[in-house]
Amino acid sequence: MRIHFGKILLALSLLGAAHCVGAASKLSLQALFKDRAIIVIDGTRRVLKTGDTSPEGVKLVETDTREETATVAIDGKPQVLRLGVVVAATPGGGRSQVTLYAGGGGHFTADGFINDVPVRFLVDTGATSIAMNSQVAARLGIDYKRTGKQGVSQTASGLVRMYGVKLAKVQVGEITMHNVDAGIIEGNFPTETLLGMSFLGHLDMKREGEKLELRQR
Repeated sequence: MRIHFGKILLALSLLGAAHCVGAASKLSLQALFKDRAIIVIDGTRRVLKTGDTSPEGVKLVETDTREETATVAIDGKPQVLRLGVVVAATPGGGRSQVTLYAGGGGHFTADGFINDVPVRFLVDTGATSIAMNSQVAARLGIDYKRTGKQGVSQTASGLVRMYGVKLAKVQVGEITMHNVDAGIIEGNFPTETLLGMSFLGHLDMKREGEKLELRQR
């Protein structure tokens, strides 16, 4: 007999997105349903419904089968888990650390938050600051025309109008920074929010093949 919980979205790799529950714990998203997720916590497979909390203290807040993500809360802190993307964080007494693994095309992506709103970043060490298009800024509630400083930015399509702003809070894993410089570019470019050097420049970065470690100084 086969039991159908909904449309299962299987991970593209053995691990989904990972987050440290404790000093040596790892959390990964294995499969996703409409209001349910299969999450592996430190090697233990848990099936959680929305609102459930595992014995390890991981609460499933919501699932999004369209975006292939699940939002969990650990000690009250939100974390977005994504199928096929691995993120490991090391909270506690030491320096906060996040480990990213390259996806398609060798690019590194990270799920994080800007002003506590979920955002998916594309790591770009060539970008001077965090950069996003005006549609993303509107979703984040950033009134860049009122608060930003107008200027221009050089893109592949030529010069475009941009606004420099300060982001009150930017979080990737357990790494959190405040008053981070960002550029808002009017239109649809960049298609992905770039995690640039206004954030990365305050971190120690170490790349080994398909792995990129970010450690707070």
